[in-house]
Amino acid sequence: MKIYPVHNRRDLRQFIDLPYRLYRDDPVWVPPLRSEQWAQFDPQKNPMLNHCDTQLFLLKEGKSVIGRCAAFVDHLAVKYWDAPIGLFGSFECIEDETGAHLLLDAAREWLRTQGMRAIRGPWSFASQEWGLEIEGGDRPPVIMAPHNSPYYASYFDSFGLLKAIDLIAYLADMRAGYQIPERYLTLTDKVRARYGVSVRPVNLENLESDVMTIVEISNRSIADNWGYYPVTEAEARAMARDLKQIVNPQALLIAEDAEGHPIGFGLSLPDINTLLHGMHGRLLPFGWLKMLFGMKNVRQYRMWALGVVPEYQGKAIDTLLYQATYEALKDIEVCMEINYVLEDNHRMNNALVKLGVKPIRRYRVYEMPI
Repeated sequence: MKIYPVHNRRDLRQFIDLPYRLYRDDPVWVPPLRSEQWAQFDPQKNPMLNHCDTQLFLLKEGKSVIGRCAAFVDHLAVKYWDAPIGLFGSFECIEDETGAHLLLDAAREWLRTQGMRAIRGPWSFASQEWGLEIEGGDRPPVIMAPHNSPYYASYFDSFGLLKAIDLIAYLADMRAGYQIPERYLTLTDKVRARYGVSVRPVNLENLESDVMTIVEISNRSIADNWGYYPVTEAEARAMARDLKQIVNPQALLIAEDAEGHPIGFGLSLPDINTLLHGMHGRLLPFGWLKMLFGMKNVRQYRMWALGVVPEYQGKAIDTLLYQATYEALKDIEVCMEINYVLEDNHRMNNALVKLGVKPIRRYRVYEMPI
């Protein structure tokens, strides 16, 4: 077994193709669109790369690719965290501890040459795809969430990576009878009356502007959260472009105060993974038809993000957004995965438990000094 840096398009193709081979017999894996995977590594399509230095690695046995890993320095994150922490991600490997350690060591050593003093991951080139799935891997992953082989955790542990934080996902399945507890409907009525707060869906005709508003609220509301660093304007514009293809505007909500100033948001997305099964990562020849006619029938959603500006935190605006999301989607009886919540975000975790949703997954982000 030997490590090879990715140098050209042929190498990148091997890097991108590997998961499609490794997981082809995994009954819950959802093959992502290959075009989207290529876009993650294209600076013209993924503005996150504009503030990153990256190196991709392949693990080969003879001519066969059996593993891969990305190492990168996100200069925006390093500056915001004020700490020389490098990142690794896109990790995949056959069931071989030695091979896994070779990949992790290659990432660690490259980050050391870049002046980093710690390595953290798994971390993705896509927004908020963090962590190794350590619980709940028997369920298909939702949109923009990782899925991995269960043996990776033992390889990370034996390499010396340590838990940095866990991320928790919850489930509210309306098809199985989930309802928001009645007492919260009374609570949200009081919140509206006391603070003059209203909730509206995004405007598809003005989606880019509304996404900019959501990003601004996000940058204010979660600035102190573990792992956070600001989203750039270019990334916000790219997000608006991507969301327009799949969004249900009734599930993208903005809370405003009595003067019409935005103070919070809740962002839930149709889980297009339910449509990607059987497409083998390709829209052609007939996958695009499945996407086109299937979107209106998607009944699985992911609550991807929720935020409230600091001056309104602790005033049940988050519960108001949960309730508004529920009201917007209850008629189609969706199965909603709230994915994910930092384990140290006690306010949000407590609110979700009180709302009667159930924890179903756990992801882990690792870190170690280098």
